[in-house]
Amino acid sequence: MEVLLLGTGASDGIPNAWCTCPTCAEARATGAIRSNNAALVDDRLLLDCGPEAPRQAQRAGRDLSGVRTVLVTHAHDDHLDPSFLMHRSWVSEQPLQVIGPAPAIARCVEWLAPEQRAVTLTTVTAGDVFTVDGYRVAVLPATHEAFGEAVLYAVERGGRRLLYATDTGPWKPHALELLAGRRLDLVLLEQTFGDAVPPGDGHHTFATFATAVDDLRAIGAVDAGSRVIGIHLGHDNPPHPELVRRFAELGAEVHPDLTPLRL
Repeated sequence: MEVLLLGTGASDGIPNAWCTCPTCAEARATGAIRSNNAALVDDRLLLDCGPEAPRQAQRAGRDLSGVRTVLVTHAHDDHLDPSFLMHRSWVSEQPLQVIGPAPAIARCVEWLAPEQRAVTLTTVTAGDVFTVDGYRVAVLPATHEAFGEAVLYAVERGGRRLLYATDTGPWKPHALELLAGRRLDLVLLEQTFGDAVPPGDGHHTFATFATAVDDLRAIGAVDAGSRVIGIHLGHDNPPHPELVRRFAELGAEVHPDLTPLRL
């Protein structure tokens, strides 16, 4: 399994275009821009498709013609820009499944032409388990309010398991129950606010990120061979060198946009 980090940034990315904080200033000076969070698995499974994801694939030298499934976590704009359905319809009639919670799927409907036959929209909810294009997918509840339900995805193929966990705060008990005893090779876990105080419980700080990883270790989902990577990073986080050090202290990694990861 290959996972390409198309974007690793929060909704406003890094840098925020209106901000001059040290993190934004460093990113602007070095060109180390973090775009909206999304990931591409094996060039055929897309995890979230916000406004920047298709262009990020181009920057990585990839195209999305082989994508047959899009898993959408929730309806917020940085994770779902449904205009991709229109752009795709201009050039492709290959089958595509778009899967997500009800508020996200509702946003997609108006972007499908009446004669569109290639795209199937499927609503899922936390607790669902299904197989699509050779991947076993478990839908987990997110601690996040997004015009309704938001979800996380545990994806498995060929004995390898990936957890895509954005946007979310501390685990809901049912999420841990669904993951218990299922070892994860890769955890992509959001950490939006650094040491700042978030406006609610729908995103992680360094402190709650550390607790969330400890929770995964306690149920046997994460062990010494698992890779944990911080994603959905906001500019309340420190500049890059300090960011790397802080994640390393938690047994985790952080990487730039367009980093490929092989499991």
